[in-house]
Parts: sequence; C-alpha cells; structure tokens
Amino acid sequence: MTALPWIFIAFIVLPVAYLVWSVVNVDNKSALIIRNNLSRGITRQGQSAPAFGDRGMLEIARKFTPAGYTSKLDTLLARAGRPATMPLPRLLIAKPLLGLAGAVVGSLIFVLHPGPPMLLLALFLVVLCYFIPDLLIWSKAEERQKAIQLELPDTLDQMLISVEAGLGFESSMARAGANGKGPMAEELVRTLQDMQMGRPRRDSYQALADRTTVPELKSFVRAVVQADIYGIGIAKVLRTQARQMRIKRRQRAEEKAMKLPVLVLFPLLFFVFPTLFIIILGPAVINIIPVFTSGGALGG
Repeated sequence: MTALPWIFIAFIVLPVAYLVWSVVNVDNKSALIIRNNLSRGITRQGQSAPAFGDRGMLEIARKFTPAGYTSKLDTLLARAGRPATMPLPRLLIAKPLLGLAGAVVGSLIFVLHPGPPMLLLALFLVVLCYFIPDLLIWSKAEERQKAIQLELPDTLDQMLISVEAGLGFESSMARAGANGKGPMAEELVRTLQDMQMGRPRRDSYQALADRTTVPELKSFVRAVVQADIYGIGIAKVLRTQARQMRIKRRQRAEEKAMKLPVLVLFPLLFFVFPTLFIIILGPAVINIIPVFTSGGALGG
C-alpha cells in the first residue's frame, strides 16, 4: 500500500479529532465560574475563554472570517441561548476545520472519480461542511424562539400575580425567572444580571428584545419601556399584555388547526390513496386479467 492513501486519511482524521477534542475540552476556569454561579442560583450566559492552545488558531480564524459575519454568528448564538459546548471562539475555529475536512474528502472523491459532476460534489461538500455549525445553531435558535413564544403568556401571568401581591416589577421578574425552567426564565435572569452589572434599565430591556425574534416579546418590552417613561402602572400593562398574549396563542393554535387539512392532503394523495387503490382494486384486477387473456386467445 502506497503512502498516498495514508496521507489522505491523516488529513481527514486529524482535523476531525482536533474538532472533537476542542468541543469536549472545557476550560477549567470557566467551569469553576459556572459552578459558582449555579451555587448562587444564577446562570451566567457568557462565553468561555479559549484555551491557550486555541488562541493561535482563533486569531487565524478571525483573520479569515469577515467582521460582519462574525457579528451575525454572535447574534445567532445569542438567540440560541449561547450553548456552553459551542461558544463563538470555538465556533470560529471549528468552521474552517470542518471546511478543510470537507475539502480533503472532496479532493479524494475527485481524484478517484474525476469529472465535472464529482467536482461539483466536492465543492458542495466543502460548502456543506463549512456551514453545518450555522445550520445546527439556527435550528436550535428557532426551537428556542418557539419555546419563548409559548412560555411568554404564562410567564406574564406569573409576573402579574406577583405584582398584584405587592412585589415590584424587577422582583416579579426574579421570581418568574427562579420558578421557571425554560428559555423565557433564562432570558429574564439574563436581563436582571445586566441590571446588576450596572447596565441601564431601558438598555437591559432593549437587549432582551434584541436577543429574540418573538414579536410578542418585543411588543411587551416596548410597552414596559413606555410605562416606565410615562409613569403608567405596571400591573395594568402586565394585565393587558397577558390577555393579548393568550389571545394570540389561541389564534396561532386555530391557524395551525385550519392548515392541518391542507398539510395532510399531499401525504393522502401520494402515499395513502395509492395503497388503498392497490388493496381494493388489486384482487379485482388479478381476476379480470385471465378473462381478457383467455378472450384474446380465443379470438386469435
């Protein structure tokens, strides 16, 4: 066996092994900070610092990644809840490695089977491997935004009960964040952390709206900011917003129910009906075929 196949295997295995190691390896200092925050009942939504061995690759990745694209990745990570296993520095390192692995595999395919179709396949493989992290994070972000949209009415009801019981707005946010377990509770805790770090209240609320794509949450943040500016009672704002959120949630459920027959139509036409026709008409066709065959033979 020549050395060329081993070289191709090394080019494939080494980047993939380094990628797995970089994902599994977690900085001890960041893990200690997270444990301390959890012991205080606070979860910090931050980025873990890259390890010493990753800094050189991080600088190289930043040079080859446009600043605008890096900003979009950071926004996408914020909407996905900033997964601890894939912070922005590690993502910037993983994307070129995956692209390199795809290029090596694509080159191997093209060398073994040269031709324009294999060249297009190799290019597609490179692009796919490079953007796989984006697709995964985008999918996680979409799921998280849907969960926030579903949890928002119940969270507002909890905050309304707390405010009517005599708590302040921020105290009601803290209680809802402490009692909740979903992404909406995490966003409330993150907003309170911003305020505790000295960030202005309105900027913290606006950051909450910027981290999500849920229109109802953006509308709620605007209502809270206007209530803070004009001195409107927060209990009245919460009551109105909670009622509107419940109505919108019911309307979305009704809309999905109305779309269901249309969505079911295509599987019925292409999968269910042909099977029914085969089951119902199959025996009749089997019985009719000999009659026509014998009739044709007699006529001849």
